[in-house]
Amino acid sequence: MPVDLALAAGAGARGRSSRARFTLIARYAAREFLFGFVVCFVFFFAVFFVNNFLLMAEEILAKKAPFMDVLLLLFYAMPKVFAMSFPFAALVGSLMAAGRLASDNEALAAMASGIPPARMFAPFMALGLAISLVSFSMNDYFIPRGNLEFQKLYRKLAASTPALELTPWSTKTYDEVTVVTGEQKDGKLRDLLIFDGTEAGTERVISAGTASLDIDDDRGDVILSLEDVWQQIVKKSEPDRFEWAQAASMEYRIAMKEGGSGTSSKGPSDLTSRDLAAVIAGKDAALEARRERRSEDLGKARAALIDDYDAVAAELVPWRNAADRLKPRMSSIASLGSAPPSDRTLEVYRTEYFKKYSIPFGAICFVVLAFPVGMLAKRAGRATGFGIGILVSVIYWALLVGGTTLSARLGWYPFWSAWMPNVIILAAGIAFWAARLRSR
Repeated sequence: MPVDLALAAGAGARGRSSRARFTLIARYAAREFLFGFVVCFVFFFAVFFVNNFLLMAEEILAKKAPFMDVLLLLFYAMPKVFAMSFPFAALVGSLMAAGRLASDNEALAAMASGIPPARMFAPFMALGLAISLVSFSMNDYFIPRGNLEFQKLYRKLAASTPALELTPWSTKTYDEVTVVTGEQKDGKLRDLLIFDGTEAGTERVISAGTASLDIDDDRGDVILSLEDVWQQIVKKSEPDRFEWAQAASMEYRIAMKEGGSGTSSKGPSDLTSRDLAAVIAGKDAALEARRERRSEDLGKARAALIDDYDAVAAELVPWRNAADRLKPRMSSIASLGSAPPSDRTLEVYRTEYFKKYSIPFGAICFVVLAFPVGMLAKRAGRATGFGIGILVSVIYWALLVGGTTLSARLGWYPFWSAWMPNVIILAAGIAFWAARLRSR
């Protein structure tokens, strides 16, 4: 019995020692990962922030917008920058951490002490999951609210800073009104065109040699003071007639609605995943109803064609005359069958819905790839990991943009356009893990 007790005590001590070593190494690996993550987060934050928003803020400030309002705009844009920076920082940070452990032979020492790579990978995976959850909360909750507040504030700035609304060589749409501008000279816009469809059943085109811009402080409307004006009015009920008029000057008002520049509707990026799912379900139902109506119309047209054919056959009409009588019915059937109902915006909403999940949880796929790749580094572990991480980030972004383009233009299924980069990264990570396990 004393020998058995001694052996049991020794086994227990070895078990406690192994757990202590694992805990120590896990904490050390987690600290290395967090250090790399913070460094890379600052890098990607700066890249996305400068690229997307700082240049915009500089342009708005150049047009004499209030400084504090511009700072608020930047604040409302922060969630988007955070959500994009988190996954890429997880990728490069984990590569840097794994490269550091490998280049300093710390990973080799851990394996020599009985801790396998899979257990060393555990803290990486746990932190990757945490980063994905934080990124998802940014993507699903904070970005929609930030976008809405951004639009409201931009509308307020546009009302107080007219130059934000109309710039030289640009096109601006306000509901049923589109304004096209030419060059700016002596504080006035030149060669301005206005396409106005606000009056039901009427289309109006207005051209002006010069135009100056102002804002009605009471109503918030855009006021265009036009000179050398020519306008043409066409009524849809009388397409073969038009009216025209000339004037030396004219004041044209554009009503500004609260809630966004030129529109008060929410886009897919302004909705949470739950709201997006509801909108997609509604669009699906509407599209299905249109398809059912088209199918019913097609069935009725075919039945009418059969009736006309029977009537022609009963009258013994010559074939040439019969073909002329049946041609309208056949043309109607051909038009109904040639262009089935579709909704291109539905693909846009679906793509945005899947991206709300794919981009945040890309961090997990990044970590699965980064750990075995980082362990291959023998020298300059952090520098090598950073370089590889930037390369993988560029490839991932190119795949994401390419998939979104395929979905929008070619009707590629939105799930794969959003998740294809993650699947490729995850497959590459599994392949590196398999290669590493075989080499042991």
